[in-house]
Amino acid sequence: MRPPTVTFLGGVREIGGNKILLEDGPDRILFDFGPSFSPRTEEFYVNYLKPRSTSPVKDLLEFDLLPRIEGLYSREALADADLSYRAPEVHALFVSHAHADHAGHLSLVDPEIPVFVGRGTRRLLHAIETTTPSMRYGDHAWKVFEDRQPIRVGRLEVIPYPVDHSIPFAYGFVVRTSEGTVAYTGDFRHHGPRAADSRAFVEAVAAERPAALIIEGTRAGPDRRADHTEEGVQRGIDRLLEPTRSLALACTYPRDVDRLRTLYLAALAADRELLVSTRTAYLLTEVAPFLPDGTLPVRGAARGVSVYARKKKRVFTWEEPLLDGALDSTEVRERGGRYLLALDLLHFPELIDLRPPAGSPFVHSMSEPFTEDDVDDRVLHNWLDHFGLRFHQLHSSGHASGPELLEIVRRIHATVVYPIHTEHPEAFGGTGPGARSPELGQPYPIGVPGAAPSR
Repeated sequence: MRPPTVTFLGGVREIGGNKILLEDGPDRILFDFGPSFSPRTEEFYVNYLKPRSTSPVKDLLEFDLLPRIEGLYSREALADADLSYRAPEVHALFVSHAHADHAGHLSLVDPEIPVFVGRGTRRLLHAIETTTPSMRYGDHAWKVFEDRQPIRVGRLEVIPYPVDHSIPFAYGFVVRTSEGTVAYTGDFRHHGPRAADSRAFVEAVAAERPAALIIEGTRAGPDRRADHTEEGVQRGIDRLLEPTRSLALACTYPRDVDRLRTLYLAALAADRELLVSTRTAYLLTEVAPFLPDGTLPVRGAARGVSVYARKKKRVFTWEEPLLDGALDSTEVRERGGRYLLALDLLHFPELIDLRPPAGSPFVHSMSEPFTEDDVDDRVLHNWLDHFGLRFHQLHSSGHASGPELLEIVRRIHATVVYPIHTEHPEAFGGTGPGARSPELGQPYPIGVPGAAPSR
């Protein structure tokens, strides 16, 4: 019988798009299933130019933006694609975390395939669907796993370990096959509030003496980003808020609850109130029960946090309870020095009504764009320049730094190392002869040192 294999169906020499197929005899499981952030995707689909809702798989297969695998996609998603529908031939799909590049294509998957997620991730996915009409994950046989508790799928045993990342409820996985252990890091870091979880995962993996390590390498290779911690970000915001009494603004991902907590603590320290959108307020309320009490600034439960009521023609049902006592642009403009307003790029038209004084601080607390000519970056600076706002970049990455990644590889000492979710797999070459840049769609045997791809 042939040895178990791992096949990389996405995430190869690109950021995002992880799709990892593990096979052991008749048993097949998939880890993550989301779109890529690579420039190739934007060669065909960008902004409002999307695959047709009536034939999403067909439209993505046209440009090789999805793996051509039978027994994976739903009959509805396939529509009239040139890939035939077959009953499920993948027996489980595990989601490492709720970022779009790991979960954004779940709606295409056959609903009969069980989808395994952490308890908090399941609630987070529900909150995202509720507040973001364009994001749908589909109907599935959802299975909620518990931290560090094994899940058996035929011959394969999967153990989920919590790790630290820029979204809560992120996981790495230890997978025991018939020929050795495979470890998959998902996306992780060693410098965030849950760094101890990441370190515990690395130690658990090292103890397994794995046959293969699949490691994310977002920050491998050239990387200009400073390796700030959340505490460092807060200190930077504290310094900006201390000398000014005008309205302060910040832009961050609404699902980065660690950053929202950092903004909240900085607002309290400056005797300000944190203002968030209805969407952010809803998400914080939904996920707070899955984190230690007092971790998140939940409206109505924590002092110094309120909802900003932007102008809208339509109010959704889920928003209605959050708008009771919400603050509008008139209140915020007249008493701006009392507030730190967290908004995102889509909310920038509010600046026309808010009219913050020239020189007011604007904290960009997100990753730097991957390219110098990033369109959102240009548009952002056009708005800031128009209103004379002072731009400050203060961010703590959701990913381990290049040196940290190399040290982790050396610590685990796996037989073979597969760098994915990276544009620079060659950066791992110095970690030893086991480092291998995988090829897309090639099955690699597990437990066969130095083996070439299976054919």
